[in-house]
Amino acid sequence: MSRAETGPLTRLGVPLVVAGAAIVVGYLFSVGLDGYFVYLGMSAIVAGIALLGLGVVTGSAGMVSLCQLTFAAVGAWVVSGLNRIGAPGGFLVWLVCGGIAAGLVGVLVGLPALRLRGINLAVVTLGLAAAADLTLVQIQFPGTVDGVSVDRPEAFSDDRNYFWLGTIVLTVCCLLVHFLRKTRWGSGWQAVAFSERGTAAAGASVRTSKLSAFAVSAALGGVAGGLLTGQVGLAFPASFTAMQSLALYVLAIMSGAHLIDMAVFGAVLWVAVPELLKRWGVPQDWGFVVFGLLGTHALTTGGNLGTAVRELWRRRSKGAAGVELSAPPAEVDMPPPGEPVLVVRDLSVSFGEVKALAGVNLSVPSNGVLGVIGPNGAGKSTLVDIISGFLPQATGSVELDGRPLNGLSPTRRARAGLRRTFQQDRVPAGLTVGAYVRFVARRRLSSSEIDEALEFFGCPPAKTPLRRVDVGARRLVEVVGHLLARPKVLLLDEPAAGLPHEEHVALGLRLRQVPARFGVSVLLIEHDLDLVRSVCDTITVLDFGQVLASGPQAEVLANPDVLKAYMGETELL
Repeated sequence: MSRAETGPLTRLGVPLVVAGAAIVVGYLFSVGLDGYFVYLGMSAIVAGIALLGLGVVTGSAGMVSLCQLTFAAVGAWVVSGLNRIGAPGGFLVWLVCGGIAAGLVGVLVGLPALRLRGINLAVVTLGLAAAADLTLVQIQFPGTVDGVSVDRPEAFSDDRNYFWLGTIVLTVCCLLVHFLRKTRWGSGWQAVAFSERGTAAAGASVRTSKLSAFAVSAALGGVAGGLLTGQVGLAFPASFTAMQSLALYVLAIMSGAHLIDMAVFGAVLWVAVPELLKRWGVPQDWGFVVFGLLGTHALTTGGNLGTAVRELWRRRSKGAAGVELSAPPAEVDMPPPGEPVLVVRDLSVSFGEVKALAGVNLSVPSNGVLGVIGPNGAGKSTLVDIISGFLPQATGSVELDGRPLNGLSPTRRARAGLRRTFQQDRVPAGLTVGAYVRFVARRRLSSSEIDEALEFFGCPPAKTPLRRVDVGARRLVEVVGHLLARPKVLLLDEPAAGLPHEEHVALGLRLRQVPARFGVSVLLIEHDLDLVRSVCDTITVLDFGQVLASGPQAEVLANPDVLKAYMGETELL
């Protein structure tokens, strides 16, 4: 059997083997540990599942959530309520129901995240946690007042067996998170954390990425709350306070809970630090101070324990992977340009008293490459933002293959076949090259198809982590991902930024072959004239937001007005 055939099996088998080993170790702990440490271990398992959820919403998706234990309270409420009424199915069914209910609440809580971020989102989620805290004190959990304890599954009724059940549930949750991160949802979480604009430009839904992260995180919190209720028998508001949610968030940041092993390690700290303080005669509430100091250090330095450990491990590896464009690509027959596939008419936009664009018209032919050049401040990037839907306040019209795009969001324009890249780095470092390309392409790709495209542009191999790829190479990986989406038109906003100057012309030779090799027309925004000359047959020149000249390359570059406004009188001599 070939490596290609065994690869998917290996990728599936290794996590399952690790999961099996974890369950075996959990069983050995359940029979070998002292009863008190079994109780502490169960508390760590509950914290570990809650931290896994925080790792999704905060570590992967990059959003602030300070109400994780509120979601746990939802799960605890559902388990307690179903137990109180004697609902069919038993504890495990109730546990799943609690996770689902918490996930639904997570979607509702995640709605503000569509418009809020940073400190504003933190205030909203912390306010929710505080409100839930006060509400629970007033109404209590079902069964608490009349002392109806939650029934554990018969096979796991004692503490030792319940600890083993907790180990199994934690392992299943870890597997769930692991495999979700390999899906489009997982890539979307990474992408939206790094750049919402980059996510939308890839045709992915920012809304779906954010809400799915909140839903998964909340569902895991709900499972944690349900398990906690089974552990203590009765749920009490004191287990789900806003202060504990805040401390759990800080611990997630400090430990790096987006990494599954570090979420488990953080859970051990959650239990071990207060326990050590108690043994040293220090009030356990000082544990919050310890977590706060560690979290503050992580937030101010921008690092975490998990990332630091992995960086130490990787120091033996090579430096950042770059671009190799030395060998010219094999020539292909270039089809003649056809009818316009992208037509822009009378685009105008103002910012206050400043008129950024005024009556701009241009068209990109099918099988062609149109270059747009101009001095700094000419309106080139504004033009790309308008065409791709990021400046909806502009006037004028944009048509793609005869279809009006006015009123469509950037995501819908991307799905219609209009893609774009950015001057700034929009490629999330948490993915591999291949995972990012698949996410951006939004279609089923073979490994050979990805490898050929990456090799054509001199990019690192698909298995290379993007954190090890330099900025210039990441820009080209972004181009490859969008080209493999097979759009009708690709807008390239200074794709050579970050590359050594000697690589610019080599890149130009490849961009010139894009229409023939990939069937994609290109609108190239660029200030490097050597690159423009090597790629574009037709050029449009912008100056102060207006079209100064447009037409064949030789004619435009010889235009005296262009020479004066953009290149200078002696630029071409």
